[in-house]
Amino acid sequence: MSEGTRLLVKVTRDTLPQVKDKYPFIYLERGRLEIDDSSIKWIDAEANVVPLPVATLNAILLGPGTTVTHEAVKIAAAANCSICWVGEDSLLFYAAGFLPTADTRNLRQQIELAADDEKSLNVARKMFARRFPDAELTDKTLQQMMGMEGHRVRTVYQTKAQEYQVGWKGRQFTPGKFEISDITNQVLTSCNAALYGILCSAVHSMGYSPHIGFIHSGSPLPFVYDLSDLYKEYLCIDLAFSLTRDLAGRYNKHKVSSAFRSRVIEMDLLAKVAVDIPELLGGKRARRHSK
Repeated sequence: MSEGTRLLVKVTRDTLPQVKDKYPFIYLERGRLEIDDSSIKWIDAEANVVPLPVATLNAILLGPGTTVTHEAVKIAAAANCSICWVGEDSLLFYAAGFLPTADTRNLRQQIELAADDEKSLNVARKMFARRFPDAELTDKTLQQMMGMEGHRVRTVYQTKAQEYQVGWKGRQFTPGKFEISDITNQVLTSCNAALYGILCSAVHSMGYSPHIGFIHSGSPLPFVYDLSDLYKEYLCIDLAFSLTRDLAGRYNKHKVSSAFRSRVIEMDLLAKVAVDIPELLGGKRARRHSK
């Protein structure tokens, strides 16, 4: 896969963030994370050694083919740099290591907003306003706005089906039975999962929790699902319908993955998320070491 089609580029000495940068994370794959004189270094598959400035990072995302030593985890934790285990380009999110000394300012703000019914509803209104810029939402309840959103999404499905001349019988997804869905639904399911993976990594890296949402509830990752609805129409829905005819009845994960990556790069999703979350929650952009 060429660097131009990668969502997260290979880390080298030249691509490391500068100390002056506020850098949320770096992504590593196919190599080893260990220590050298009490500092962390990355040794890639070609035996290149790259010292990592963990004090300037919020998180390290470990992709496929990586190993990490116990001592490296200790040093990262001491520097308040969390570690997440992800799929290639963070398109899947597996787990995260939590720091006992981490700055909890963003998490505290998120909890305070979610715990107050009126403040939580205001955040939800901001999220819905992104999809309904001309609607008056001031007096709408959460249930009313969710109803509006459900109608909007169903209309988007129908519009895209007509635009791309694709047959559409509705959204269908059965956990564990991916193959029984039609091609459009299979692409939707895959792209949704990839989007959730990226957002999980971003949310953890910025010090928020994916488990504390403002619209969704009763699900494993409500905040991730809240955020994903801001980006799904182009990244997932439009892509699924546009690819359906090209796939000609046979799902091709490589073609789907490549097309999804291209759209994420085009949208500059990671940069958008870094701006959108603080704006939606009414705070400033995250700083690493605030008091």
